[in-house]
Amino acid sequence: MIKELLDASTVLNNKHVIQWKKNGKKVVGYTCSYVPDEVFHAAGILPFRIRGFGAADTTIGDTYFGPFVCSLPKCMLQLAGEGKFNFLDGVIITPGCDSMRRLDECWRKAGSDVDGVIPSFFFHYGVPHKYSDYTIKWLTEETHRLIAAVEEHFKVKITDENLHRSIKLYNQSRMLLDRFEAMRTLDAPPFNGEDALAVILAGTTMPREEYNSLLEKFLSEAENSPVIKNRVRLMLVGSANDDAGLVRVMEGEKAVVVADNLCFGSRFYTDQVEESGDPVSALSKRYLGHNDCPRMYGDYKRRLDILVQKVEKAKIDGVILQNIRFCDLHGSENGLFERDLEAMGIPCMRLEREYGPLVETGRMKMRVDAFIERIHQKKAIA
Repeated sequence: MIKELLDASTVLNNKHVIQWKKNGKKVVGYTCSYVPDEVFHAAGILPFRIRGFGAADTTIGDTYFGPFVCSLPKCMLQLAGEGKFNFLDGVIITPGCDSMRRLDECWRKAGSDVDGVIPSFFFHYGVPHKYSDYTIKWLTEETHRLIAAVEEHFKVKITDENLHRSIKLYNQSRMLLDRFEAMRTLDAPPFNGEDALAVILAGTTMPREEYNSLLEKFLSEAENSPVIKNRVRLMLVGSANDDAGLVRVMEGEKAVVVADNLCFGSRFYTDQVEESGDPVSALSKRYLGHNDCPRMYGDYKRRLDILVQKVEKAKIDGVILQNIRFCDLHGSENGLFERDLEAMGIPCMRLEREYGPLVETGRMKMRVDAFIERIHQKKAIA
């Protein structure tokens, strides 16, 4: 079962997408976990999380972005320029950070320079940077604007009834992933961090009904799988990481990643959507309120508390605070996390890296091994 989920997480145009397209259905890509999947599911459209995974270089991205920018949106633009996203019928760009906001501009410019680079439906979905009554109202209005645009372009009707049905389905996923999270943090987990990330990523690339079915089977099999013992327990925090192979490098033979706080990880599936009342308002409240991203102003204390709770629940031995180079949001906040977590006696390691083809796995492995040795020494002293 893990192989099918791993294939879905590592193949850009995977077999589930190919079959969906063969059935004459549409696929819309989106760049950020603040975009409500349920809106597209209710329209009969497959929501697909856009990633830069698989880019071999960044020549196109460098041309439009310049040198001093996060390599994630560069890799996304690279794939778009190479035609790797031609299976998408639409794209939703969200200003999660300034680099992602610029992806909207650069992709539009590339589309004006070269035919076929940009899909016919290309939408900028604005998300507030604070959580309050007036920003929930703002996002509710923005979501209505998105719904109207989708209905007009794709000639569909997104009804409240369909939205409620989609919310219930996605809440089922979140409940299954709660079970998955509980198994992942066991004293002797039945799967490692590499497999855990593959399972989560697969949910962003296939029809939700199929994903729920595969996830249930995976959980059933995991209950009878061999367990992992006597390894250093790590938590991965910071910038977007959608590369399961990178987690494998970090884990090696001595460690296991049993928790994370990543937008491609546990941030993506925490918290249910209210199933009663106005569905658009319920979606806006959940998507704006659930996400523990440093783009949200004035919320550092809550994000630190969430990390501390995860450290205690998963019995974490050490925290890897990683960020993609030039990621100002995570790079700055990781410095604060390191200061405060170390003061509590929680070992931390800050790791700056590149994304995609520029990542330096050898240097990263050496630093993680040194961090694991530090944890062993601390345990020996204790």
